[in-house]
Formats: sequence, structure tokens, C-alpha cells
Amino acid sequence: MSDKTRPGNFFEDFAIGQTIVHATPRTVSEGDVSMYTSLFGSRFAVQSSSPFASTVGLDRAPVDSVLVFHLVFGKTVPDISLNAIANLGYADGRFGVPVFPGDTLRTESTVLGLKANRDGTTGVVYVRSRGVNQRDDMVVEYVRWVMVRKREAASAPPSTSVPDLPEAVAAAALHVPYAVRDGAYDLALAGSAHLWEDYAKGERIDHVDGMTIEEAEHMMAARLYQNTAKVHFNQHVEREGRFGRRIVYGGHIISLARALSFNGLGNAFAIVGINGGRHVNPTFAGDTIYAWSEVLDTQPLGDRGDLGVLRVRTVALKDCAATRFSYKDADGAYDPAVVLDFDYWVLMPRRVTMRPPQ
Repeated sequence: MSDKTRPGNFFEDFAIGQTIVHATPRTVSEGDVSMYTSLFGSRFAVQSSSPFASTVGLDRAPVDSVLVFHLVFGKTVPDISLNAIANLGYADGRFGVPVFPGDTLRTESTVLGLKANRDGTTGVVYVRSRGVNQRDDMVVEYVRWVMVRKREAASAPPSTSVPDLPEAVAAAALHVPYAVRDGAYDLALAGSAHLWEDYAKGERIDHVDGMTIEEAEHMMAARLYQNTAKVHFNQHVEREGRFGRRIVYGGHIISLARALSFNGLGNAFAIVGINGGRHVNPTFAGDTIYAWSEVLDTQPLGDRGDLGVLRVRTVALKDCAATRFSYKDADGAYDPAVVLDFDYWVLMPRRVTMRPPQ
């Protein structure tokens, strides 16, 4: 049999310190942006309008930060998670320079940690992935950990090494390539009258709306990112797997939750950091996603008067109204309805001279 095809890496193929240059650079197009909008319906004004984007110091509308994350993530799948059972979590993520249609993205990953599971058939791989544009400017970098199948159950496990990851990205370490032009940011056009000063630590926001996932949508989205993980596409294989059917790419839920969060966080126009995230339970076509958010922290950006950051936890649930704010039981176990627990930093204008809603 020819050895020209690649089955993807199994747990035994990874080593601490290993660097992987991922194939297929991707030039982002206006079509990618339109497709992303059609899939998730995000309504943030900065990403929707070039004239509006000029009010935060940009020449034109940038690509949604979560779409940038997905495109960079998708490059890693053939090498990191083609043989994955599940993507488990994220930490220590930062967004860099804005991405615009016409920019070309590529990704490189470094293996940070390995841990064999007790079942002897799988292990967890920790990697830091870094996406850059055609000028080698960082667009996003993050750590993720993923459960990967072993090639041979009898193979000797590696020594356990789990990286020490920060509980959160420091606000001072966030990259903020935006500046709000005094008096130009139109709250009516933005769709929300609430600014950075209006949010308080501990506040919880029900985002109200729900979106049902169609089979074609989640597969189309994963193909948009060139994500080739078998668990999302190959029913022939997954029929015999753990769930008996294809699961929805976890990033799809992040995008849905981010789009839903507009209703309550309409001026949170950019994600600038990922503190942590877990795909708690699987999602399948036909599930309806709801979301609520909690403000974990509010931080100024030095002495800047134009922008501040909110640390937000967004919880996504399936087939369950988001008014269920108690998402863990007394022992700390997640409610079965919870599919995403996502902790991140967002930028929001402060109460400088704003154009008020009419």
C-alpha cells in the first residue's frame, strides 16, 4: 500500500518541545466574512461597517475575531486533532493585530505537555498555537488541550508533563490596536446604550435569544475553517464511536454564544483575550443554543479614557433557557445542559463624548 497519505498524528507521535508548521496558508476573503455572517448572524457594528470601524481607528471593517480564531485553529487540526475524541479546553489566549479581507494567515504550534489517560487508549496533548499574517504579525495565539487516540494501546506512555497555565491573561498584557475617536462612536448605530462604566462585577445577563443548529450548518462552518476532524464529518466512523453520531465543532458554539451575546453586550466590539474555556458536553444537530454571561471583572486600560476591558464568562446551554444561572451543582459538576464555559476579555468604549441614541 502506498505511504503517500497521512493518517494524522496519534498520541505516541507527540513530544514535548516539538514544533509543527501547519500546512495551507489561508487568504481571507470577503466571501469568508459573508459566509460567517450567514452562519451565525453576528451584529457587532465594528465588524459590519467600514464607516463605523473608522470610529475605533480602523480604515475598514475587520474580520470578526472569532472567525480569525477558527481559521488559525483549522490549520492545526490535520496535525493535532485529526484523531481526537474531543477538544477539551483553552487558556492564555491573546488576539493581536486586526485581520482584514486580503490578509493571509498561517499557523505554527509547539507541544507543551502530554498526559496519558487511565484507559490506556488515549492521552491529552497540550499545544500553543500561534497564527500570523503575511507580515508575520501575530493575529492570535492560545493554548489548547485535546484528547487524542493512541495508535497502539500497548505502547508505553510518555512521562506526564502538564504546563503551568495562568488563571487569566493580565489586562496589562492585552494587545489593543484600537482608539475611539472622540464623539464619533454612535450608540444608536452600535445598537446598545450601555458602555464600560455601566457594567459591574458579578452582574449576570440573560442574552434571551436561542439558535437551533442544523446539520448542514455546522458541517459547512467546519469546512469554512478547513477543519478536517473526523468527529465532525465522518458518520461512517462516528456511528461506531462514543456518541454514535457526528458532534458539532466546539468553536461553532463559541461563535453562536458570541453572536447571541450582542443582546446585552452590544458595545463589546472585540475579544482581545481568552482566559479559559471548556466544551463541557457535546452538541449535536437539532440542539438549540442559549447563552448568558457574567461580568467577572472590569479593568481600565492604564490612563486611557476611550476604552476599558470587561472580563466575561459566557455560558452556553442546549435546549434550556438561559435563565438557569446556576450551572453547576453543589459538588461543582456541570449541569448536563451546559455545553460551553468560556472566560474572555472584551473591549468596550468608555463614556467619552458619545453620540447618544436618538
